[in-house]
Amino acid sequence: MKTIAVIPARYASTRFPAKLMQDLGGKTVILRTYEAAKKSHLFDDVFVVTDSDLIFNEIVSNGGKAIMSINEHESGSDRIAEAVENMEVDIVVNVQGDEPFINTLALEKLIEVYKNDTDKKIDLASLMFEITDEAEINNPNNVKVVVDQNGFALYFSRSVIPYPREKNVGVRYMQHIGIYAFRKKALMDFYNLPMKYLEASEKLEQLRYLEFGKRIKMVETTDKSIGIDTPEDLEKARRLL
Repeated sequence: MKTIAVIPARYASTRFPAKLMQDLGGKTVILRTYEAAKKSHLFDDVFVVTDSDLIFNEIVSNGGKAIMSINEHESGSDRIAEAVENMEVDIVVNVQGDEPFINTLALEKLIEVYKNDTDKKIDLASLMFEITDEAEINNPNNVKVVVDQNGFALYFSRSVIPYPREKNVGVRYMQHIGIYAFRKKALMDFYNLPMKYLEASEKLEQLRYLEFGKRIKMVETTDKSIGIDTPEDLEKARRLL
């Protein structure tokens, strides 16, 4: 089973422009992410796919592998699909470019899902962790997910799901971490399918998979990822490093 990591890396960012090229302890954020993915030894190969000459040159000049996007893309999945379309691979793992402190154990759990999926019932796998703070649960920037009894995603939303009409029934609120492991076929199907109203409304690409009947296996982790979405996040990352 050939497994690769692809790191989608846009230069532009609404909340923090050029965040991937910011300095983090003497190296850029994107270079640290790439090196962390390589050092995990989980992947047969690692690539950065980008629309930016700056990011492309940053990776290549430091001995890494980068691919320039040809088309404009609405989502990370689209960008990755274009990059791997002609590659002979089985599993493609989307590693977030703004998360330089890669959770190796969580990624290992994602890959393990496919080793046990002999009937190929899983189209893609992703991560979630429990949140209990009311402000975190109500924050629309935190994407929530509900799953069935076998751990497959039923729905993702920026809203509170499930709605707490009854408080004392043991509901757990799970926040989605946007790291995915795709079967290549599911990824290419996504690339060729249109955006429908759920995805357009919530601005969540994973809803396209659900709308077209793909099965998303959710893997619970206890370690929250550390992403860099704002200048304040970058300062926290510098202190952590």
